[in-house]
Amino acid sequence: MGGEDFFVSRLDTFFTLELVTAQADVTGLIGQYAHGNEPSHHVAYLYRLAGHPDKTAEIVRQIFDTQYKPLPDGLCGNDDCGQMSAWYMLSAMGFYPVDPVGGKYVFGAPQMPKFTLHLTNGNTFTIEAKNLSKENLYVKSITLNGKPYDKDYIEHQDIVNGGTLVFEMGK
Repeated sequence: MGGEDFFVSRLDTFFTLELVTAQADVTGLIGQYAHGNEPSHHVAYLYRLAGHPDKTAEIVRQIFDTQYKPLPDGLCGNDDCGQMSAWYMLSAMGFYPVDPVGGKYVFGAPQMPKFTLHLTNGNTFTIEAKNLSKENLYVKSITLNGKPYDKDYIEHQDIVNGGTLVFEMGK
């Protein structure tokens, strides 16, 4: 794609350039990104992989604020297989499986202050977003089980092992 900077500029264009189409079944538009089209759900997380976690946080927040409403028709797309809801829950926890078979979940920005997952192996995995607010949408630091964590992702096995993932949020 010509390097990270060029790739990020292409993503910026993708999320801002108005889509002009006669296609009636395109829903959940943010620029040319169609959140109602489930195979696109990973695209917001590509910013993180290109070195711009701030842009992932901004787009994820925009998707939450514009594409999900607590109404009977509150989803912008067809949740026929649960993907719209799965994106919401995973992204609310602060990560998403960009490569769903790779066993890694790329970090975004959590949208709720705390989750506790009670796993089938008996372990518990807790996710906390300290100082989360409308203004504090950016991840300033991450710790896993009390230790600084600097990867762009968390591995599935880390979740299965149980523990605590803490996002320190800020402006």
